[in-house]
Amino acid sequence: MLARPNDIELDNGPRSGGLERYCVATRTVRPVENLIRFVVGPDGQTVPDLKRKLPGRGVWVTARRDLVAAAVKRGAFPRAFRADVKVAPDLPETVERLMERALLDALGVARKARQVVTGHAQVEAAAEQGVALAVLHAAEAGPEGVRQILAAIRRGSARDAANVVVIPVFTSGQLDLALSRPNVVHAALLAGRASDTVIARWRSLAGFRTAEPAGENAIQSKQEAPNSGLE
Repeated sequence: MLARPNDIELDNGPRSGGLERYCVATRTVRPVENLIRFVVGPDGQTVPDLKRKLPGRGVWVTARRDLVAAAVKRGAFPRAFRADVKVAPDLPETVERLMERALLDALGVARKARQVVTGHAQVEAAAEQGVALAVLHAAEAGPEGVRQILAAIRRGSARDAANVVVIPVFTSGQLDLALSRPNVVHAALLAGRASDTVIARWRSLAGFRTAEPAGENAIQSKQEAPNSGLE
């Protein structure tokens, strides 16, 4: 899509309507769900608005770490805001931390909704019964435990095994805090709206980190060979 003139680089606030916005990094118009909104805080600092609710006029960037970094490097934010705004050089890292926090918060909500089970035996059983939408493995998880759960997914989900999402990005300590219980190494998400939110936020984080959308298929765990799939 052709680049748009500078007068549309700023939105008119979170209630300005429309399903698409102009990305100042790629100079293309994209769906809002593929973008991150940024606003200027009270101290003149450019801050991410992941929930798209902060007041003030906003600037949008495609939700990829490399493109946020490019926007910082090229001075896209001051140019789009038409002001000498502050832009922290570690803005991409700040976005990533906020996305991680949002994912962990959603996981806590799923726990309260009773859509999470923990413990190797319980997770393996949920996988084998075909009721696990996603599984989480802590960074400390042993390869054999991960292998057993993935094998249970194959047995329980058959043709749909590749659609079971694997989330391997958090430490046991992070999972402990999110789920309000100690020594969490494995967890599984069961059907429900809260679990859907967790998966959606994981896809956003994975897409941001890898510069590619997470898509509909499972994200491979660190213990698996690339492109091995769950077939």
